[in-house]
Amino acid sequence: MNEGKTMEQQLSISDLTFTKDITQQDEQVLHADSIAFLSFLVEEFLPRREQLLKDRIERQKSIDAGMLPNFIMESNSIKNSEWKIQNIPDDLMDRRIEITGPVERKMVINALNANVKVFMADFEDSLSPSWEKLIEGQINLSDAIKGEISYTNENGKVYQLKSNPAVLIARVRGLHLDEKHVLVDGKPISGGLFDFALYFFNNYQALLAKGSGPYFYIPKLESWQEAQWWSDVFSAAENFVGLPRGTIKATVLIETLPAVFQMDEILYHMRHHIVGLNCGRWDYIFSYIKTLKEHADRVLPDRQVVTMTQEFLSAYSRLLIKTCHHRGAFAMGGMSAFIPSKDELENQAILAKVKVDKELEARNGHDGSWIAHPGLADTVMDVFNMALGDRKNQLNVRRENDDEITAEQLLKPCAGERTEAGMRANIRVAVQYIEAWISGNGCVPIYGLMEDAATAEISRTSIWQWIRHGKSLSNGMKVTKILFEEMLDEELQVIQKELGDQRFQSGRFREAAELMRRITTQDELIEFLTIPGYQLLD
Repeated sequence: MNEGKTMEQQLSISDLTFTKDITQQDEQVLHADSIAFLSFLVEEFLPRREQLLKDRIERQKSIDAGMLPNFIMESNSIKNSEWKIQNIPDDLMDRRIEITGPVERKMVINALNANVKVFMADFEDSLSPSWEKLIEGQINLSDAIKGEISYTNENGKVYQLKSNPAVLIARVRGLHLDEKHVLVDGKPISGGLFDFALYFFNNYQALLAKGSGPYFYIPKLESWQEAQWWSDVFSAAENFVGLPRGTIKATVLIETLPAVFQMDEILYHMRHHIVGLNCGRWDYIFSYIKTLKEHADRVLPDRQVVTMTQEFLSAYSRLLIKTCHHRGAFAMGGMSAFIPSKDELENQAILAKVKVDKELEARNGHDGSWIAHPGLADTVMDVFNMALGDRKNQLNVRRENDDEITAEQLLKPCAGERTEAGMRANIRVAVQYIEAWISGNGCVPIYGLMEDAATAEISRTSIWQWIRHGKSLSNGMKVTKILFEEMLDEELQVIQKELGDQRFQSGRFREAAELMRRITTQDELIEFLTIPGYQLLD
């Protein structure tokens, strides 16, 4: 890992090309030293990243050909031996409630001030990664860490950080996402490496000085080899600046179907740096559809009925808890995407649904859970306060008497109807989300839910798969490309009516609908809508 080079020698290396001018503001986070650090990571780790992405393609080909995902027998020695993760820092011991959201300035302040333990500042699913937003996000987090962040809105209202804010964790982009504004040998570098490098290099000293540390969420992993890659990135970064092994800590989202079969292996190969796994439920449902896209017997029903009470999702949650707690790692619960309502009766109904969902997670043994809006914080905090009592977490809940969870349970399709109303709702949600994303907003309130890329992915891949396998709706209508295109045109008119002509005409809804049409009707499934969407961003 270039351990023989001095820091000064390493800082002299930079073969990166920037397609954007680096402004004076950009230089706050993108300066000579951080660019050299980024260049070092790119040189060390880009070739392995390319191979890991190729491995994903080969693995998917096997599944498309009929093979089902399963546990890996060759790593039984890891699963059957006794070991624990390295350690959990003191300020991460209590994570009973975490709020997530993009790295926009007002959001950062409000989230850190909320009645939560952790703020996951998101460079991934809830951020539309234009160059300006990425750089401003890095500046916002640096200012927050230094306690120097404030924001004044158009009405003159000032937002400032309180004295005891939540613990900060940064979520970087997934392995598959490029950063198209930074090139090496004419090719885009990894978006995740870009996010990690700038956040770590610019903030590790200030974070450690205040008794915290450089903490990360890692999304979209599909194998232990990918976990090993990230662990090696962390070790190289620690070597580069002279930090002890395990200073960098990460929580890994188990939000892909392949990864659920390798949780022990992921924990083991990241054991020096990992502190827990998280049930990324929305992306997990999306991955179930995407991974099993050619399996006609595993097509899911309407998105609205695919809840954590379904057997394949319940098994996923319970297996994650048992695996994590056996290794001394946290098992974090999933997202509640509800948005509070100004109508009191409606809000009571929303909070009641959130309470039931979070009580299930707490009862299962999760150490904490996610929310997308500060208005849910008190309700979820009460649930976990009741479950935890005087404990900081539920690491003691081992689920050792559970029956063994099988591959069959994790892959079991769930019952439920495919309805015309569900299909139309999928279309409206996906089009409105895509429109917001290509307009620069990756976190959008739609029909009472805070939508991010994952829920839009479920919406469009469900329809693609229904078309692929000639499924019928509950009213007998066969789902075809023609039916979808008819509904898309009709629902675009519904969106225009709901939002009004001015908002519709000033937006990018027709572009969004065209992208939705293309990715839903083409024969090969586009893996992530954010990849073609990224080409529409500056």
